[in-house]
Amino acid sequence: MNTSAADPKSLKTFAEFYPFYLSEHSNRTCRRLHFVGSTLALLCFATAVARGQPVYLLYGLLCGYGFAWLGHFGFEKNKPASFKRPLFSFMGDWVMYKDIWVGKIPL
Repeated sequence: MNTSAADPKSLKTFAEFYPFYLSEHSNRTCRRLHFVGSTLALLCFATAVARGQPVYLLYGLLCGYGFAWLGHFGFEKNKPASFKRPLFSFMGDWVMYKDIWVGKIPL
């Protein structure tokens, strides 16, 4: 199956969706922006817990999605997968983040 041409709504499982998700992140700068945004989101989450200030959760969402969307619109030239499959896309963000950390996907 050509995952880049697939309709993401036709992908029923995350295992089917993830190759499509990766095809939507072929631009290295886009992946780097995702990585930075996800790292900042984690730091915001940790700050929210450490300080007991939930507003940092909002900051985390803004960082995570802001950097990702900048990568898609500015470099990848596509619409973020979060517009198509929000839950699978959110899961894909974190699997890709882990895959970058372990060296499976180049940063």
